[in-house]
Amino acid sequence: MTARRDDPSFVLSGPADTVIAHGTRTAFDSVAGARSALERGEVPIVVGALPFDVGTVAALHAPEELHRGPRPAPPARTLPRVTEILARPDLATHRDRVATAVARLRAPGAELHKVVLARSLQLHADGPWDAQTVLHRLLTADPGAYGYLVDLSPAGRGYDGAVLVGASPELLVARSGDRVTCRPFAGSAPRSADPDVDRANGRALAESAKNRHEHQLVIDVMRAALEPLCVDLQIADAPELHHTDALWHLNTPISARLRESSTTAIDLALALQPTPAVGGVPTAAATALIGEIEGDRGFYAGAAGWCDARGDGRWVVSIRCAQLSADRRSALAHSGGGIVAESDPDDEVAETTTKFKTILTGLGETP
Repeated sequence: MTARRDDPSFVLSGPADTVIAHGTRTAFDSVAGARSALERGEVPIVVGALPFDVGTVAALHAPEELHRGPRPAPPARTLPRVTEILARPDLATHRDRVATAVARLRAPGAELHKVVLARSLQLHADGPWDAQTVLHRLLTADPGAYGYLVDLSPAGRGYDGAVLVGASPELLVARSGDRVTCRPFAGSAPRSADPDVDRANGRALAESAKNRHEHQLVIDVMRAALEPLCVDLQIADAPELHHTDALWHLNTPISARLRESSTTAIDLALALQPTPAVGGVPTAAATALIGEIEGDRGFYAGAAGWCDARGDGRWVVSIRCAQLSADRRSALAHSGGGIVAESDPDDEVAETTTKFKTILTGLGETP
């Protein structure tokens, strides 16, 4: 089974609004092509996904139809039964990778200050997943998240018919007129069904020196990226606690005004992506290590969103997601964690396991 005729080619559904696109008027496998079409007024809006490595293929398109409004009603479609889950790499190997990264971070004169390492799960099912049903399940579990669904076909060979679906807690950047908003996340702790334990987990995260260090690294790099593009940059003095269905997070609200009206939402996304929340510090050294250890991440830890011809738009970090195959019978999900010198490899393995809960619940698999 490939995508249904009535399936949207793109959805971004946040707490305040939902953008739904159908059909592909023009496909773009490069960011440069999409930006050029917007600048020349050839298309009114571009939607889709940016890869983790912005130098590789993108999955962007100008849709045939676009609608804004409330979140769509859920489709009445059942989920298939998961028949196989393959961990890539296995837990022991991932722990060894983390331990190696920690050793590099602790080495005298180390250039690297933080790196985000991820592992993946390959799931197979006895029937096709319906992407809209998965999206609805994700948003039901976490109504405050940004649910997204992106047809990856514009990226070309290897992605034709595939779709990325997820629910991200993290707003990479939004532009509305001259106003810019970001909501970076870094640092996490598991939720608990016991209210007392849950509150204690949140308090411990807020007071954790390791997690606050990890979070501050993200804020410092984002400040440096935004200062050349923005004025009146407002960054909260201390991170706030935010919770999803599975995790507590530290996040910091950021707002600013553009220096130049010509700076678009795509420009801002490219200036920030990948953030240290999904890459590391310094960016070049961290992404080089990620490529060495993990290989190509594709669209995991990239960004999903839209930008219109006025330059307005919204992009969210594409985490807590799965890439569904063209026949919808297999799914590839990733989960990562920020590694700093203070990190404990066993804790980092446990964190990735907790983070898988969101997408596994969306796919109908009990974590």
